[in-house]
Amino acid sequence: MGKKFSISKYKPSIFQGSFDFDAVSKRQLTVLAIEHSMERLAFAAFSVILAILFCAYFYLVVASVLNIIDRREADTRSAQVQGAIGSLEQQYFALSQTLSPASAQSLGLSPVSNTEYVERPGNAASAGIPRSSTI
Repeated sequence: MGKKFSISKYKPSIFQGSFDFDAVSKRQLTVLAIEHSMERLAFAAFSVILAILFCAYFYLVVASVLNIIDRREADTRSAQVQGAIGSLEQQYFALSQTLSPASAQSLGLSPVSNTEYVERPGNAASAGIPRSSTI
């Protein structure tokens, strides 16, 4: 490791390029210092789009949460209604077992006898519409 190596005494080949970093950095600084004419409009448009997307996201999250809450309340209400229907059916069947022909006469009901039916020939649903020949 005793020998020092110096690059300055070697000449670069014609195939090797050289970078002038001072010129590049000055050009980049001037390019970045100049504002494009559409830059403010683009920034405003992207800001508005971002705000709209944020509001839409917030709305959809809130709507999802409220729909879940409504579904749970509807399930609870449905279970309550089914319970009420079950108890009413139980009462109906209990009351229908106590109904007999003897209890019907006490309510003023009488058996149906001599049943007669009415029959109409043709179509009873069609109405007679007079036709006009001046159409």
